[in-house]
Amino acid sequence: MYRPKLLLAAALCTSLATSSVQAEAPLRLATDVPYQPFEYSLPDGTLAGFDIELGNAICAYLERECEWVVQSWDGLIPGLKARKYDAIMSAMTISEVRRRQVLFSDAYFRMPSVWVAHQDSDIDISDPSSLEGKVVGVQTATLQDNYVTDLHGDSLEVRRYASWADVVADMRTQRLDLAFMEYPTAQSFVDIDEQESDFRRLGELVREPARYFDQGVGVAFRKRDRELARDFNEALTALKEDGTYDAIARKYFDTPDL
Repeated sequence: MYRPKLLLAAALCTSLATSSVQAEAPLRLATDVPYQPFEYSLPDGTLAGFDIELGNAICAYLERECEWVVQSWDGLIPGLKARKYDAIMSAMTISEVRRRQVLFSDAYFRMPSVWVAHQDSDIDISDPSSLEGKVVGVQTATLQDNYVTDLHGDSLEVRRYASWADVVADMRTQRLDLAFMEYPTAQSFVDIDEQESDFRRLGELVREPARYFDQGVGVAFRKRDRELARDFNEALTALKEDGTYDAIARKYFDTPDL
């Protein structure tokens, strides 16, 4: 006679326990390392960088633990779809092509790109004939890859690399004439604006066409995870309002150009 009530009570207890476990589950955030100053490893293996600090601050606001998953760039979106992690926080530029596959948070950073050449280079980036036969390095499957391929693929030989560290390594060994990368990355990897650097900036910072550069950087989620995306947007707004965002950003970006 009382069995249905007992079963209902047991079911409710199980449901509450399950909800509690889910609420306390870590947020698994994927990132591609190294990509300074956004994400990189310290000598002891600890992850650091703008994305890492901001992601940890978002998790703290949401009262969730952050669990970082290191994933190669070209595997980030496939891994998200395969449910290997909950979101991607890896300086991923928002684009219409990517919007077809993932749901983005509000933009939390906007950054230009830059042409990088050797100090003694005589390349004139505004002169197409100056680019003939030259070799440029980009990270594969990035908007920089798309931009160079679409707009300069007829004159430049485009070499694609798994990471920016690989691009810089081939720049240092003279295997590349040019690299095209995000400006903060050029500052971190090759000290682009320092007098003692082996490299220099060619031309102005690149911010257009808008289809490549205008939408900013966002956190990527599976399309069904709209509630999680809303939570991240709420956290980002709160961290900007209370000064936490600016305090973190000043640690990594000190140029008025951004």
